[in-house]
Amino acid sequence: MSFDDRLRQAIERGQKRGEARAHEAQKRAMTEEECKRLHSQLRLRLSEQIEACIKRLPNVFPGFQYETIYGDKGWGGACFRDDLRIIGGQRSSNYSRLEMTVRPYSPPLHVLELAAKGTIRNKEAFNRNYYEKLEEVDEAKFHDLIDAWVLEYAEMFAAGK
Repeated sequence: MSFDDRLRQAIERGQKRGEARAHEAQKRAMTEEECKRLHSQLRLRLSEQIEACIKRLPNVFPGFQYETIYGDKGWGGACFRDDLRIIGGQRSSNYSRLEMTVRPYSPPLHVLELAAKGTIRNKEAFNRNYYEKLEEVDEAKFHDLIDAWVLEYAEMFAAGK
């Protein structure tokens, strides 16, 4: 067999392998309806985790109030407090808030996105976003981030007292 024959066979094998991979990827690709359903399931589980974690902050930092967030910004929760300080007859307000949401489903992107924003005594402490493609979501990673971001906020708030 000549080199040209072997080259032609190698090219044919490569093309068949590429077509097979593309066919497998197409079978694995989720339909729009499957993506919406998966996003909703994950959103519910993650928003429950967000609520469970953030609702604990008012127990350890009196004065915080919890609120549920749902709508255009996403689904999740927040806790906030507004401290009034009077020093030498001057009034000032120190506002603190932790907000965490799972962003709404976006058809062209097909991602699950977690967003968090922390403000401590009128200063932004952090503003974070994390996302993964719906087909590749590692739910445990999202749960770990929720825990870590709430704990980090609590530590930063406690350090500022």
